[in-house]
Amino acid sequence: MKTVRQLLQGKTSGVHTIGPDVPVIDALSLMAEREIGALPVMAGGKLAGILSERDYARKVILQGKSSRDTTVREIMTARVVCVGPERTVEECMALMTDKRIRHLPVIEHGELIGLLSIGDLVKEMISEQQFMIAQLESYIHS
Repeated sequence: MKTVRQLLQGKTSGVHTIGPDVPVIDALSLMAEREIGALPVMAGGKLAGILSERDYARKVILQGKSSRDTTVREIMTARVVCVGPERTVEECMALMTDKRIRHLPVIEHGELIGLLSIGDLVKEMISEQQFMIAQLESYIHS
């Protein structure tokens, strides 16, 4: 099973982040532009929270707030579940399932080095399963 570090090495784009005092509309524009579902919120070079589409739906739309007049800080999730790069894909999948989260920041030596989505993990697990099936088929046919 691959580690988070190995998985991050295969990702092509870097981590897009946002500041806590930015209007939510700007965060939404960035997420739409980059086709991503969440943004780590950085303050003073440190992870301060995470803003997801779910935060927006529940804390802006459902409460009748304006995305132009609301800052990221007001709706972000401040208690962020994070992992280190030595964790396995399987461990991350279990953690995300247990915590019911879709995005997992990766922290090393206090620094944000990546962000994994549930899609990244599912894609990797499917790839590993396909490899195992091919190996078993090869073994059976030989």
